[in-house]
Amino acid sequence: MSKKLAVTAGVAALATGLAAPALAENIYDNGNGGTVNFYGHLNPTFQSFDDGSERNNTVADNANANSRIGMDVIQSFGADSFRFKFETGLGLRSSAGVSQSGTPDDLSWDRTDIRHFDFAYQSARFGTFSAGQGSMSSDGAAGADLSGTDIVQSLFISDSTGGFQFRDTDGNLTGPAIEDAFVAYDGSRLGRVRYDSLDMNGFTFSASYGEEILDSTADFSMYDVTGRYANENVGAFAVSAALGYGWEDDAGTKSETLNGSFSMLHKDTGLSFTAAAGQNDDAGDYSYAKVGYTTNLFAAGATSFGLDIYDGNDTNGPSSNAGSWGIAAVQSFDKANIDAYVGYREYSYDDNSGSTYKDASSIMAGAIFKF
Repeated sequence: MSKKLAVTAGVAALATGLAAPALAENIYDNGNGGTVNFYGHLNPTFQSFDDGSERNNTVADNANANSRIGMDVIQSFGADSFRFKFETGLGLRSSAGVSQSGTPDDLSWDRTDIRHFDFAYQSARFGTFSAGQGSMSSDGAAGADLSGTDIVQSLFISDSTGGFQFRDTDGNLTGPAIEDAFVAYDGSRLGRVRYDSLDMNGFTFSASYGEEILDSTADFSMYDVTGRYANENVGAFAVSAALGYGWEDDAGTKSETLNGSFSMLHKDTGLSFTAAAGQNDDAGDYSYAKVGYTTNLFAAGATSFGLDIYDGNDTNGPSSNAGSWGIAAVQSFDKANIDAYVGYREYSYDDNSGSTYKDASSIMAGAIFKF
């Protein structure tokens, strides 16, 4: 057995081993103010992409929330606490990596699948100080979403079908990949130091500096700052919002990004509205909007529906335009900790290259199993 295959098999075995006890009770108390929480989820999905000439079908791991396992350790010291978090993806074939040119291996873990290896000190007076591999302060700033459908339908379009290319009208794969045209400019996970303020009536502020430490071929660093607001009781509404600003250095190429998002849910009716927008001073801008509806059609759990639209300008070079719309439904099964979903999306793209590209469409259907 190769070393790489042995590692991936070990990760899969660990996930299986953790899942069984976790379904009953996954939080362990040391009796001295400390807890250990083992957690994770599996998120297999059926992915179908039609590029206007041919359809590609496969089973993959839904990159909107890739399958993962983790451990969260918290030890309290009076009002303060120390925290260690480890979390890794399982290295399953990603929905973002499948393309017309090839299908990745079923299982291929490497260190870039590590999401968190993070130490934090949480002070009741001063806020939280973090260091290690983890989320930059602007990670998720573009993703405020109270619709209940973000597991299959969100601003992060490339997570679903990022590797697929547009075909020109002659049927050639000359167009950009979905991930090139549909961007979010959201923050990432890096080796970083980060500060998060205390919650001030729903408002928080965070700042961080990070570098890419897991990919030895990358030379990337960034600073960012982010403000957030979250309140489940703004009258009849729940509200979530964020605004992030980042300074990036990618192998000597410097740029600045701004992105933000806003989501509002009317709790009595289940109607929601979500909006996001962002720009990179070197790579265009986008806008995104979604309307959602959550109701209780079945006793098993909530049912959510969403309709969204994306518009990108200059995201793949000057005079390029990327457009998409989609519909989705998510059914929760609360006792089983399962959310089943299906989503349909259409894509269009044009630029000044002289080529004309066919519209494309995709379907995703699957379920996330949480433990």
